[in-house]
Amino acid sequence: MSTMSPPERLRLTEIFLSLQGESNSAGWPTVFVRLTGCPLRCRYCDTAYAFHGGEWWDIEAILAEVAQYRVRHVCVTGGEPLAQKRCLALLQRLCDKDYEVSLETSGALDIANVDRRVSRVVDIKTPGSGEQTRNRWENIPLLTTHDQVKFVLCGRNDYEWARGIVADYGLSDRCTVLFSPSKSGLDARELADWIVADRLPVRFQMQLHKLLWNDEPGR
Repeated sequence: MSTMSPPERLRLTEIFLSLQGESNSAGWPTVFVRLTGCPLRCRYCDTAYAFHGGEWWDIEAILAEVAQYRVRHVCVTGGEPLAQKRCLALLQRLCDKDYEVSLETSGALDIANVDRRVSRVVDIKTPGSGEQTRNRWENIPLLTTHDQVKFVLCGRNDYEWARGIVADYGLSDRCTVLFSPSKSGLDARELADWIVADRLPVRFQMQLHKLLWNDEPGR
């Protein structure tokens, strides 16, 4: 009788190579591993196609697929990747392969057990997202200078709210803070002007992939 363990599997929507469109590694050729499923329903979500479906992949098969692209940066995203418990094992295995690994997470789930070599890009959901109540504030003390927090802003009310959160939690002293305009909800130049006027210790960003490829799936 075999004593071998069953393979570790994850439900996967897609793996593809593109430029990283946001975060501290924006512009780098990056392999994106998009896991299926998300417990949140943000109003501005641009990856709703990853909520359902997908296919089961062994972690070994994911690693082999990533390796064929021959780039150093790998981003595990979703959906909400941490909704699958084996995501933690995938992140560890990628780090063990000496990739520069980032994790894009909604901020609603515990990040405590994510491998410390991973750069955790943690969303803080604003009122305009419709998911403000899902923020897991216990994640904030876990953040380090290796991590990032991201606010997607839908208007002036979101901006004022986010500015207060940055100040109240001393976020800019913990990690990089990213402010992004929701593509359909806030003019990018307007947000940039607010940040400059208030001299906020945050980094303005636009989603490079949307400027280049206009939200085409898989790019």
